[in-house]
Amino acid sequence: MTTVPGAELAETQRRETEEAGYLISGELELILDDRCLLLRAGDSFRFAHQAYRWRNPGIEPAVVIWVISPPVY
Repeated sequence: MTTVPGAELAETQRRETEEAGYLISGELELILDDRCLLLRAGDSFRFAHQAYRWRNPGIEPAVVIWVISPPVY
């Protein structure tokens, strides 16, 4: 997934999945329930069945490898 600066998933989502990711470049703010994590290149995350949203607070695109299991589209 690539997000431009200022892009966001504004509405909280919750899926019956396990999700993990690795930030290749840029910054990504990941909000899990009420906890806010600022991720930078080289950081990773993992969560399951949690409410989440995200935004790119940086000045460059954020590139994330985001894995969802089971896959839902």
